Amino acid sequence: MAEVALRPVEDADLDALFEQMRDPESVRMAAFTTKDPDDRAAFDAHMAKLRAAPDITLRAVTHDGHFVGTISSFVMDGDTELTYWIDRAAWGQGIASRALALLLEEVAVRPLHARAASDNLGSLGVLRKAGFAVVGTDVGYANARGAEIEETILRLD
Repeated sequence: MAEVALRPVEDADLDALFEQMRDPESVRMAAFTTKDPDDRAAFDAHMAKLRAAPDITLRAVTHDGHFVGTISSFVMDGDTELTYWIDRAAWGQGIASRALALLLEEVAVRPLHARAASDNLGSLGVLRKAGFAVVGTDVGYANARGAEIEETILRLD
């Protein structure tokens, strides 16, 4: 079985992550993305801020030693939330589910919250498999789709 592991994000990961976060299908599924996924300067500034923040747990996800994405937890409006981004070439292989299980071992805060576009069945499945329960929905503007869409809100107690 292939090994999924978490480690700190390294400078060498940034080029691959930038490319992953520009993939049109990935951006569409994530929906709530930056205004311009092609803006490398904004990406670099954002990543520098995330990597320096003491209240953010940001990890690289590796599959058999190869970088395939990131997963992190952060505090927003007093709630600890998580997010992840997995290279589309690695979708459907259980990598996100395993990475999430590993992060849940590292981040002990509960409740933990997550959000996904309501039509992103893959991400919703990953979250439910990890024990997250749907607690509501919201409507927000999704830069990647240029429209307001429904977002599912989940919580792990």
